[in-house]
Amino acid sequence: MADSANNNKQAQKPEKKKEAKQQTQVPKEKEEAKPQSSKFNVAQIEKDTPEFVRHRLKVLEDYLKSNPPPKKEEKPIKVTLPDGKVVDAVANKTTPYDIAASISKGLAEASVVAKVNDEMWDMTRPLESDCTFALFKFDSPEGKHVFWHSSAHILGSVLEKMYKSHLCVGPPLEEGFYYDIYMAGEEKAVSPEDFGVIDTLVSKEIDSKAPFERIVVPKAVALEMFKYNQFKYQILSAKVPENGTCTVYKTGSLIDPCKGPHLPHTAKLKGYVTTKNSSSYWQGKAENPSLQRIYGISFPDAKQLKEWQKFQEEAAQRDHRLIGKNQELFFFHPLSPGSCFFLPHGARVYNRLIEFIRGEYRNRGFTEVITPNSYNSKLWETSGHWANYQENMFVFKCEDQLFGLKPMNCPGHCLLFGHRTRSYKELPLRIADFGVLHRNELSGALTGLTRVRRFQQDDAHIFCRKDQIKAEIKGALDFMQYVYKIFGFDFTLELSTRPEKFLGDLELWNTAETQLAEVLDENKAATGKDWKMNPGDGAFYGPKIDIHIYDALKRAFQCATIQLDFQLPLRFGLEYTTDDYKVERPVIVHRAIFGSVERMLAILIEHTAGKWPLWLSPRQVIVCPISEKSAAYASEVAQMFHNAGFYVDTDLTDKKMQKKIRDAQLAQYNYILVVGEKEAEDKTVNVRTRDNVVHGEKPVQQVIEELKQLAAQFK
Repeated sequence: MADSANNNKQAQKPEKKKEAKQQTQVPKEKEEAKPQSSKFNVAQIEKDTPEFVRHRLKVLEDYLKSNPPPKKEEKPIKVTLPDGKVVDAVANKTTPYDIAASISKGLAEASVVAKVNDEMWDMTRPLESDCTFALFKFDSPEGKHVFWHSSAHILGSVLEKMYKSHLCVGPPLEEGFYYDIYMAGEEKAVSPEDFGVIDTLVSKEIDSKAPFERIVVPKAVALEMFKYNQFKYQILSAKVPENGTCTVYKTGSLIDPCKGPHLPHTAKLKGYVTTKNSSSYWQGKAENPSLQRIYGISFPDAKQLKEWQKFQEEAAQRDHRLIGKNQELFFFHPLSPGSCFFLPHGARVYNRLIEFIRGEYRNRGFTEVITPNSYNSKLWETSGHWANYQENMFVFKCEDQLFGLKPMNCPGHCLLFGHRTRSYKELPLRIADFGVLHRNELSGALTGLTRVRRFQQDDAHIFCRKDQIKAEIKGALDFMQYVYKIFGFDFTLELSTRPEKFLGDLELWNTAETQLAEVLDENKAATGKDWKMNPGDGAFYGPKIDIHIYDALKRAFQCATIQLDFQLPLRFGLEYTTDDYKVERPVIVHRAIFGSVERMLAILIEHTAGKWPLWLSPRQVIVCPISEKSAAYASEVAQMFHNAGFYVDTDLTDKKMQKKIRDAQLAQYNYILVVGEKEAEDKTVNVRTRDNVVHGEKPVQQVIEELKQLAAQFK
């Protein structure tokens, strides 16, 4: 059941165990599959079809025999293309593929999916009435979604036959896809050694050019087909109305309940590789059965797969966990999973990031506070987190009362705002907090610094009047853009508007959304940064601006957030007195730029590949004496840089100078200062960088001033 509306939320739930190391497989176009050490035999798998697969096929065959699809009336219709041109077609005969082919054969072959009257539509599914029409290739988000959705079906077809196990859910992801399978018995599990066999079987499925057939069946028939599979049976029972129908897609021997759409056939895949495996829980809940999760990636061109593999190699070299170990920045210990130990050099970067934001807080009118780490459950009941977020909190009992470690700062900040009477003269009140937060993430979801249990945020909440919303959003946007420019991040902006289920006054929502749009328009006029609307994706408590940053490898991350909140002031009864002595409720602006400092640190490590800019570097300067005779002068120079506020070391070993310089470059010292007897006499240093650029001999104080200027410019 690959990513239908019924299971999309389930598919994104966190995993249980540490993922197996990613395996890079050679695409079939490059070389034939080599013998595997896996226990599986390809020929035997193809021969032994599981009984439940035969049952499923028989039920569908019997249903179609007794209920052949009715002949639908063919009549002329009009199809409106994106450019406004109208073309003739025949209802229940002409397909999106036919329309595309009438324009060009290349367009038809490259198109992955169509949109018909705002509904995503299979390329081979006949049109039914007059419609608007658009096509999407693989290079579009819509195209990737369908391509990888179909690829998940192909993978699922292989897995259920190979492991004789039951499929659960298999959605597309932002990059690639996975399928969860249930294996009864503790001895059954997926191994990376199996990946070669999986790849071989997927290649055979691709070569078969099996079509993706869309079939509508009654609920009773679907339940009969999947009575062997508790997971799909559960979803069908809950999501399909009584006496209703559902769509299934048949691909070779696979039949999967799914709303689609899908590729025309399996041969659209030209490059595929199984990437990794892990464990997960059904519906993401630890009390449910444990599942095996297998990930894959596919492309319509073998060259794209090779490019992706090359990209993965580059990303692996930049992995923050590897660089963090090599540079001795941090480590994790199993006695405190998800809680990072920052070593001295890692703490230098961590603290510098906080100091940077703290300095900007002072410049931008924020007031920093310190709030408790744990609160009585009554606070979380008031905020709504006890009912909706308790499973993600660390909860403990104290003197027969329940307490929870805070997973976010906003409820505590509401207590702070409401602890005394507030006047309109105090607004906007901008409260910043670097307090420690804890979230009870499942162990399988923990991934280096990007997903942890203990973390800090550059978290702030702005309590303001309704007429101050626009100015505060503009200030938050300016703050964010200033910070991201320093780090060299490009970013995108989206305005996420009122969802179907929202709380609060409609007029207030409309006013707030208008103000946010005006701020984004004004920002575009000033900076050239465009934005787009994201209808219906706002939080239930208010609209928000979603920001995605892109690192040096063009990978997207969501860190910053700017959200309006109309509900927490209501739940906590927050008020202020107006200038005419009336009582009004404030609006809260939730905002963060880094988000989690830990996660931002991971992103920065990979963005810079561990080559820190001087101002942020944990190893800024190293002094290397040519011989023991100049060791004392080296220490004197080091002390001068230390006194000037730099992180500085000396290499007083007896290694040759070439070795000292090479070691310093590998350790990513920004500046390497070589000193000998001549430099000691002249009070100078010979300057070179980690990139082996030689700047020559300079007075010590001049170098200090030059480096201070660079650091002040965030270079």
